[in-house]
Amino acid sequence: MTLTRRLIVCLDVKGGRVVKGTRFVDLRDVGDPVELAARYEAEGADEIVFLDISATSEERGTLLDVAQRTAERLFIPLTIGGGVRTADDVARVLRAGADKVAINSAAVLRPEVLSDAAAMFGAQCVVSSIDAKLIEGSWRVFTHGGKTATDLDAIAWARECVSRGAGEILLTSVDRDGSRDGYDIDLTRAVSDAVDVPVIASGGAGSAADVIVAIRSGNADAALVAGILHDRVTTVAEIKAHMREALLPVRNAA
Repeated sequence: MTLTRRLIVCLDVKGGRVVKGTRFVDLRDVGDPVELAARYEAEGADEIVFLDISATSEERGTLLDVAQRTAERLFIPLTIGGGVRTADDVARVLRAGADKVAINSAAVLRPEVLSDAAAMFGAQCVVSSIDAKLIEGSWRVFTHGGKTATDLDAIAWARECVSRGAGEILLTSVDRDGSRDGYDIDLTRAVSDAVDVPVIASGGAGSAADVIVAIRSGNADAALVAGILHDRVTTVAEIKAHMREALLPVRNAA
């Protein structure tokens, strides 16, 4: 059976509003998360990723009330991340309506959170969110919304996350985020080839062609898009139509 390739829409949320920036800075307000999530589902999005992008840096938990209102409107899978530090946090996010929970900074500080969460809820619920930036010829892992550099190599870290129970990798290129210059295909391919779980390419989508390249050349299982949808440059339906024309197997809109 051929697996469909997923088009996933990301909602970066700060202060209860969806925001978008470039390389994790210069954020601007683009709308209400509940309304945007419902619109993108209606257009044919396969999944929604809801990231509370300031929770870790502000040292607080995820905006669960906003996340819950978003989950209540959706029939497609919802991944929620931001401020998730422990397996108890994962439980709270799942109770709020998430199907999967994305963990980034907390996993770097304490990798056991991945194995704890996978043991309690199953690997299918655990998404390792990795923000990577090219530094002196290798991809380094960044935490705290792309602000804090670590010594971790992104490819090795992806392998470790999977070994600890992550069932999926959400891989964002900090260099490409919001640039609309296309995904970092070399990074995406390197991580996709290194792990045996699905990899979501993120950071840099400027067109449907970029999505197709990320899947075809980057070996990604899915592509994440945000800004080009928020700004009405294109729509989910248009991107998926191009994916079909490129003979990529995709789910039809309900």
